[in-house]
Amino acid sequence: MTQSKRQLHLGLFLFSTGYHPAGWRLPEAVADGAFDPKFLHRVAQRLEQAKFDFFFLGDALATSADMQHTFPSQMVRLEPFTMIANIAAVTEKIGLIVTANTTYSEPYTVARQTASLDYLSGGRLAWNVVTGMDVRAAQNYSREKHWDNSRRYDYADEFVKIVQELWDSWEDDAFVRDKESGTFVDGSKVHRIDHVGDHFSVTGPLNVARPPQGQIPLLNAGTSERSRDLGAKLSSAVFTGQILIDLAEEFYNEVKSKAEQYGRKRDEVFILPGLVPLVGRTSEEARAKYRELNGLLVTNYDLAPLSARIGIDLSSYPLDGPLPDLSLSSLPGNEARGFVELARRAEGRENITVRELFHYFAATSRGHLLIVGDPEQIADQMEEWFVREAADGFNICPPYMPGGLDLFLDLVVPVLQRRGLFRTEYEADTFRGHFGLSRPESRYARKATLQGAGE
Repeated sequence: MTQSKRQLHLGLFLFSTGYHPAGWRLPEAVADGAFDPKFLHRVAQRLEQAKFDFFFLGDALATSADMQHTFPSQMVRLEPFTMIANIAAVTEKIGLIVTANTTYSEPYTVARQTASLDYLSGGRLAWNVVTGMDVRAAQNYSREKHWDNSRRYDYADEFVKIVQELWDSWEDDAFVRDKESGTFVDGSKVHRIDHVGDHFSVTGPLNVARPPQGQIPLLNAGTSERSRDLGAKLSSAVFTGQILIDLAEEFYNEVKSKAEQYGRKRDEVFILPGLVPLVGRTSEEARAKYRELNGLLVTNYDLAPLSARIGIDLSSYPLDGPLPDLSLSSLPGNEARGFVELARRAEGRENITVRELFHYFAATSRGHLLIVGDPEQIADQMEEWFVREAADGFNICPPYMPGGLDLFLDLVVPVLQRRGLFRTEYEADTFRGHFGLSRPESRYARKATLQGAGE
């Protein structure tokens, strides 16, 4: 670790039509950016100008047209390795996160792709490790059914181990390239991994030299016990969807404590919740945009999911009537009150209706925190999460594009910088460097050193 002063880490979680389901319907919004290279280049270059840590593209392996009213951004999008290679060519400093699904991939292929992209980006790559949640993916990959959580993570654990060994299979100084002698490589520094496990048999070595970062940083997301365990053991950053600060603090401490149990330092793993900042130059302007977005929702107001979210059956309550007594909630603790309080803050008043609570639910049902306000108010809430150690930074998910992102970059980032919470210049050129992570030594070089010391 090289960082001494704790600062926020900020990245973009790309939702090309915006995180809000109706974001694309705003008159000023871009609706077709997912397939427009110029749009994507502009977004990435603006992030780099703002000194963001990373640009992140998620992925999924199945889709359907019925997602159009709930999550249009995730319905169709470019394949991540292809897209990130393209973004690497038009940027210089910003980190780039590519998603690869271990359940439907092969370790050797992913090792080649990631190592290649680390070279093409100049050491700016990170790998978001996912096991997949969409059961429909199985039918797209010649399987009868999607595996359960335990089997997916057993598979992922072995998968990641192989990839990391393959990255190390060429030592850093294996390439001699001596024209006089004709020796191109030192064969003693090229290693087969000879892996035979429960799921894979991989000989190696990889046919790509050791990546510029040595070991490409891993990231993951998820709330299951196995996901948290993977993050604590291997990830440099963990994405989370916590929206209540008390629960986020618990998650933060749990993952960091688990990391210590695995022999890591707490500051080797960074917790990055998703954040949907709806920014206005004034709070009134921000709330007007929030109401405009909600007015564009295409919905039948099915209250069943919201009822489950707050632990109260809302089917008998009028949409434009007041909320029920929250003490009726079947949820533990203050979960229902906490969620309702977030909706009240977004609306800017205490007395909200069932319809208005539904609007907030519709805008956050994918799990990320939506906050509405002027630049200082947005920065205040980000700082509170940071200071209380509920977050080390945020995965920014603008509610609409590109205006929602531009307002955050132009108005909120300068506030964070004036407060000393976020960098004003890059201090490193690699993904590892942005997070203050040192470049690890090859396991084979380390083994040789230990053997030499024992002789």
